[in-house]
Amino acid sequence: MSLKKASTPSNKFNNEEAMFRQLGIDDDMIKKLEEASLDAAREKVKISVRYVNTSDNSDLSYKYIDDSGMDLRANLTNSLVINPGERILIPTGIHFELPESMEIQVRPRSGLAIKNGITVLNTPGTVDRGYNGEIKVILINLSNEKFTVNHGDRVAQAVISPVISGRWSKIIKVDSLNDSSRGDGGFGSTGIN
Repeated sequence: MSLKKASTPSNKFNNEEAMFRQLGIDDDMIKKLEEASLDAAREKVKISVRYVNTSDNSDLSYKYIDDSGMDLRANLTNSLVINPGERILIPTGIHFELPESMEIQVRPRSGLAIKNGITVLNTPGTVDRGYNGEIKVILINLSNEKFTVNHGDRVAQAVISPVISGRWSKIIKVDSLNDSSRGDGGFGSTGIN
């Protein structure tokens, strides 16, 4: 067969669909290959965050692929009781090594907040890139009842978040600021309706 004849529109290899059929590749296989290719591309652009777990609790993980946070668990030798209105520091045994322009935000768990009145006091707690010590969570009991924290309890969430640090921002002192449409209106200046 000549090259001219092979390049004519009547040739069965002229379009992709015919070529794939000839190779035994169906639409389902193409879809699987596309998904595998996308997964591989996503892996290459993911930010790597290293951590050490010095506790005997399970390692960090996202429960669901689209979750923002990973659960932080209490690393305790004895249970701790938080009295109403009391705050307490809970060790986790987790240490992070963050890449540039990233931070960890320590946030409350919504279930603990609504069911027990337990929340993270300085929410969100900020773990700066340069800190690689143990993550400790400040919990406060806003309920009227004592609350017991046991070893392994999920007490907070760690959210990896981009941040503009001093490395990338310049703070400039001036005598006045430019006008804006909002001005100094704050603390409810827009009303509740």
